Amino acid sequence: MTIKLYNTLAKAKEELKTVETGKVKMYVCGPTTYNYIHLGNARPIVVFDTIRQFLRYKGYQVTYVQNFTDIDDKIINRANEEQVDPLVLAQKYIEEYFVDADALKVQRADIHPRVSDHLPEIIETIQTLIDNNYAYELDGDVYYHISQFSQYGKLSGRTIEEMQAGARIDVNQNKKHPMDFVLWKRAKPGEPAWNSPWGKGRPGWHIECSAMAIKYLGEQFDIHGGGYDLVFPHHENEIAQSEAYTGKPFANYWLHNGFITVNQEKMSKSLGNFFLVREILEKYDPEVVRYYLLATHYRSPLDFDDQKLESSTKSYQRIVNTVERVTEQVAVANEGEAGGKLGGELTGKVDLALEQFDQAMSDDFNTALGFAAIFDLVRETNQYLKQCQEGEEQIAGDCLKKVLEAFGVFGKVLGLSFDIKQDKGNNDELTEKLLDLLLDLRKETRQKKDFQTADSIRERLKELGILIEDTPQGARWKWQ
Repeated sequence: MTIKLYNTLAKAKEELKTVETGKVKMYVCGPTTYNYIHLGNARPIVVFDTIRQFLRYKGYQVTYVQNFTDIDDKIINRANEEQVDPLVLAQKYIEEYFVDADALKVQRADIHPRVSDHLPEIIETIQTLIDNNYAYELDGDVYYHISQFSQYGKLSGRTIEEMQAGARIDVNQNKKHPMDFVLWKRAKPGEPAWNSPWGKGRPGWHIECSAMAIKYLGEQFDIHGGGYDLVFPHHENEIAQSEAYTGKPFANYWLHNGFITVNQEKMSKSLGNFFLVREILEKYDPEVVRYYLLATHYRSPLDFDDQKLESSTKSYQRIVNTVERVTEQVAVANEGEAGGKLGGELTGKVDLALEQFDQAMSDDFNTALGFAAIFDLVRETNQYLKQCQEGEEQIAGDCLKKVLEAFGVFGKVLGLSFDIKQDKGNNDELTEKLLDLLLDLRKETRQKKDFQTADSIRERLKELGILIEDTPQGARWKWQ
């Protein structure tokens, strides 16, 4: 099935045609490492991890690069506050990033380059831009001369005048154009600095990604991704400097995820309305958080509040409950072909759900429609089990195995196991033994026809968030 993706550069959906047949080269802008990541940072991390997984599922060999910005004003300011070396601070938060990313089941990139390891490549890129008259040195600073790049603005779709009106202009009045952006910053007292042909200093933000992307993916590659806030100026400037450096188109497809908002305002550290992933994971299962981030199409804005995570918990638990029921029934079902009218119908529903999921993901990675196909299968599966248990037909093992295989496909692409871990620390071995003991006591009271006590046990446990289900195989408990 053809994959179409919305290209910010073209302002339209386009068919994916890769530079090399069967291979996708993808670069995604990573975090600036001066703090723990917040939920707004987590969205692109999860989104592009999922896109990578789907491309692999479709048979592509994917090379995925995600950088760490470990040289930046924010890092320097935070390091000065904490009185530590800026690179030491950055290393700390790179390690903390992996803690949160691992919890969200984000697979490691093939390459995680850091700015501090790529100063020679950055300096060489800047020097080439100077040599080709796209950049100029000014008192130890180096600026990109945007007037030399005739296509400046083609990503954001705005003219230089429009961008200038809404931009924060550098205070240096000697620049050739007010919108010229810095490629190399002259060293200031107390800041980290490296030697260069223009004196001691450090790279500007935009040039870092160009140099690292070209080094690892080549002068022209397939997909460049990041949050919508990076369209201008970061990605606009990446295109200008990269294409001036190579003389070739940079990335063929530019993908941008929508903002996470709080009361309709973009979540950001600068506004102080951010929620750290670390704090959210203290209250919610990581798989629920990942589900929440994927349940909305990646290009759509996503407004945050606790109620939406609570709703996501219930929705995701519906899938988990169905998978658990199917898993239990496979163990006791008749072996052999699906058989029977109901089994045959469910097998057809499995095939349909897989097809619809594929169609949704192939159409600009529409996870929202992908989950719609999953919930359709949840409904059909539960209906099948209910009808079988009412005696209309025997449960067929092979049919249910196909259901589990389908959920395995969904989970692999979406990075979800569909098996929510129990509430933090509550489901340890002692808790399990105590709950099993309560079930045994409840069973004894039912056998003695003391249904009032049995019902009381059920209700008290429900108040604690534990659901008791009576099945043909006996009672079972699970967290709500």
